[in-house]
Amino acid sequence: MEQWKEYKETEFGKIPNSWDVATIKEETKVVVDYVANGSFASLAENVKYKTEEDYAVLIRLVDYKNNYNGNFVFIDKEAYEFLGKSKLFGDEIIISNVGANVGTVFKCPRLKYKMSLAPNSIMVKFKGNNDFYYYWLKSPFGQHMLHSIVTGSAQPKFNKTNFREMSIPVPPIEIQEKIAQLLKPLDEKIEVNKQINSNLEEQAKALFKSWFIDFEPFKGGKFVDSELGKIPEGWEVKQASDIFHISIGKTPPRKESKWFTKHAGNVWVSISDMKLDGAFIGDSSERLSNEAVSKFNIVMVPKNTILLSFKLTIGRVAISSCELTTNEAIARFTMENSSLREYTYLFLKNYNYQSLGSTSSIATAVNSKIIKAIPFLLPDIHTIMRFHEHLRPLFDIIEIMQKQSNDLSALRDTLLPRLMSGEIEV
Repeated sequence: MEQWKEYKETEFGKIPNSWDVATIKEETKVVVDYVANGSFASLAENVKYKTEEDYAVLIRLVDYKNNYNGNFVFIDKEAYEFLGKSKLFGDEIIISNVGANVGTVFKCPRLKYKMSLAPNSIMVKFKGNNDFYYYWLKSPFGQHMLHSIVTGSAQPKFNKTNFREMSIPVPPIEIQEKIAQLLKPLDEKIEVNKQINSNLEEQAKALFKSWFIDFEPFKGGKFVDSELGKIPEGWEVKQASDIFHISIGKTPPRKESKWFTKHAGNVWVSISDMKLDGAFIGDSSERLSNEAVSKFNIVMVPKNTILLSFKLTIGRVAISSCELTTNEAIARFTMENSSLREYTYLFLKNYNYQSLGSTSSIATAVNSKIIKAIPFLLPDIHTIMRFHEHLRPLFDIIEIMQKQSNDLSALRDTLLPRLMSGEIEV
């Protein structure tokens, strides 16, 4: 195994001498995008986007970020056949090549619909192990190479021609397969956990709807009028600020980077950290130093605080799984009675935020005063306790599954650069 101790320099760093270097075009079967199907005029004439369900779905970066939870763009059968060069069947590598998230790499899902590639992305299939190259493109080395071919600042992008000329490593096929076999099970387990949590949250939403929207368990009792309509007698409608302590986060001055860290420090949540596929949050892409928290009097909120985004992206909801803080686009609902945790989370997930209007003509936004005045349906304490007892075990499982997935993701991200540079022998 002496070959593993001998390295050579490449554009993307050191690799073992036994690995070759080639271009994308030399090592791929297919590199295609949306516009490969015809001119802009012919695409506009033959492909009409639809919001209502139809024959096929255009797979977009936003769908990946939304965990494929709906709000798809559909096309009819004729458009799907017209886009014949960019049909998708599942597991193809897709790379965003236009916009702020240029270079994002993801795999095509397997949906119940026919699928086709949307604009602003490239689909690629390799001659070698496709899973190996999926992980390499997501690694720091692949990301460095992808960003090296990006042009434009207002609208970052790269084209197929430059992508095809990009250099990549070519390990022996048995090494490619072994590396993929090490990493793929981690992603598969994360995906299984995600599906379990999604099913558990759907059960929670169904129970919330039955109890607090359709009032199924209470239909035999007396109802009274309220600003939210008829509600069971003994229940109240209060402003959110009458039930919770609601605070807003803060961002230290960006001109001094010393306030921000990547790993150590205090969890500091932004809207982008509030994923759509998890109820709990206990980490962030950026952290605040202890010095920043002290200097700017930044308030930390306790575990089981409910977080709600209310600027630009309104209505993302999460439960803090540790003490943390947030930026100013997130409202924090801290409660004295922990039995309100599940009810509050589901109430805010189900709330119609369009009813709040917007305080900006430029972007969707509401202010903290409006958030604090949200009319909150408050059942009697006996009902809240019963609901909490039903759902606490379910939410505990969700939190455990998310923690396990986070640990697996951290392990994968630690292994990835070391495997892709040949540092770890496989």
